[in-house]
Amino acid sequence: MTATVQRISALAVCLLAGIIAVCWHTETRAAAPRLPKPTATHPNQLETKIANSWDRKAAAAYLDQRAAWWMDWPKAARDHETFCVSCHTAVPYALSRPALRKALAEETPSANERRLLENVTKRVRLWKEVAPFYSDADRGVYKTVESRGTESVLNALILASNDAQHGQLSNDTRTALDNMWAEQQTIGNKKGAWSWLRFANEPWEADDSDYYGATLAAIAVGTAPGNYRARPEIQNNLKMLREYLNRECTAQTAINRVVLLWASAKVPGLLEPQQQKAIIKEVLDKQQSEGGWSLASMVGSWKRNDGTPQEAKSDGYATGLIAFVLQHVGIPQENPQLSLALAWLAANQNKTEGSWLAYSLNKNEAHHLTPSTALFMNDAATAYAVLALTNANQH
Repeated sequence: MTATVQRISALAVCLLAGIIAVCWHTETRAAAPRLPKPTATHPNQLETKIANSWDRKAAAAYLDQRAAWWMDWPKAARDHETFCVSCHTAVPYALSRPALRKALAEETPSANERRLLENVTKRVRLWKEVAPFYSDADRGVYKTVESRGTESVLNALILASNDAQHGQLSNDTRTALDNMWAEQQTIGNKKGAWSWLRFANEPWEADDSDYYGATLAAIAVGTAPGNYRARPEIQNNLKMLREYLNRECTAQTAINRVVLLWASAKVPGLLEPQQQKAIIKEVLDKQQSEGGWSLASMVGSWKRNDGTPQEAKSDGYATGLIAFVLQHVGIPQENPQLSLALAWLAANQNKTEGSWLAYSLNKNEAHHLTPSTALFMNDAATAYAVLALTNANQH
C-alpha cells in the first residue's frame, strides 16, 4: 500500500512539473519579441557570413556608374559648369563611396568622388555669384531661397564627411558651414531650420522635408572634425537647431525621426536618452518578419501622385538607413533584430547590378521620366545598404 501511494505521489509530482513547464513556455512565447530570433551565432561567425554574402565590387561599380550618369545628365547641369547635388544620388554617393574604398583596399578616391568634391568645393567658393539650383523665375515662388537653404546644408555635409576621413577641418568646409549657418531661419515657426526644396516628393522634397534638412545640418555639425560642434561662435545657432528638432519631433514621419536618431548620435545632448529609446522602439516595432523595413510604412498616409498603391515590401533604402542608424546609436550587432536586418541586406543585393531595390513613394516605375530616373531610390538604397554592411564588417 505504501509503495502504491509513493508511485501515485511521484506521478502527481511529474504531472505538476509538466504543467508548470508548459505554462512557463507559454508565458515566454507571449512575452517574446514579435520577430523570429535568428539562430544563435557567434558575432565573428555572423560578420564572416555577412562579409561573404554581398559583392562590394559590384556595389562600387553600380554607385560609380550612377554618379557618373547623374553628373553628366543634362537636367542636372547648373551654372558655372557645375551640377545639382541631389539627395537621392549625389549625397548618398559622397557618404558611402569612401566606405567601399576602404573595404576594397583602394588607395585613392575614385574619379567620381573627386569630381563630386570638386563640384561642391567650386560652388562653395563661388557661393555669392553662382546661381541657385532653382530660381523663382524658372520654378516658382520661394525656389531661390529653398535652393540656397538646401544646398548650403548638403554642401556642408559632403565636405564635413570628407574632412572627417582625415581628421582636420579644411577652409572650404569651414566656409560651407558658415554659408549654412547664414541660411538658418532665425524667426517664425521654422526658427532653427532651413528653407528646403518642396516639389511634393517624399522623403526629401516634400512639405516636411525642412525637418529632414535640419537633421542633416546637425549631422554635418557633428561630423565636422576638430570638435567643431563645441565652437563658441555657433552655440546660438546650435541651440536654435536643437530647439527646433525637439519642438517639431512628434509631428514628424517615422523616417524623419530615424534621421533625427542619426543626428543624435553625432551631436551629444541633441535628444534625451528616453527620447532616443522611444524612437528606437518605434522603429523596431515596424520591422517586418523577414528582417527588413518598408519605407511606405514610415511616411504615414502619404499617397503617390500617380495614384498607384504604395509598395509594402521591405526595401533597401529603409532597411539600409535604419540598420546604419541603429549601429550608430549603439545597438549591438548581436541584437536579434539588427542581426536580422543585416542578414536581409546581405541576402537582397542584386548581384548582377550590384544594387539594392527600393520603391519611389511618389510614382511607380512606369511613370518615371526615364528608366534612369526610375533608379533614384535604388541609388540611395545601395548607398545606405553599403554603409550598414561595411560598418558591420568593421566590427
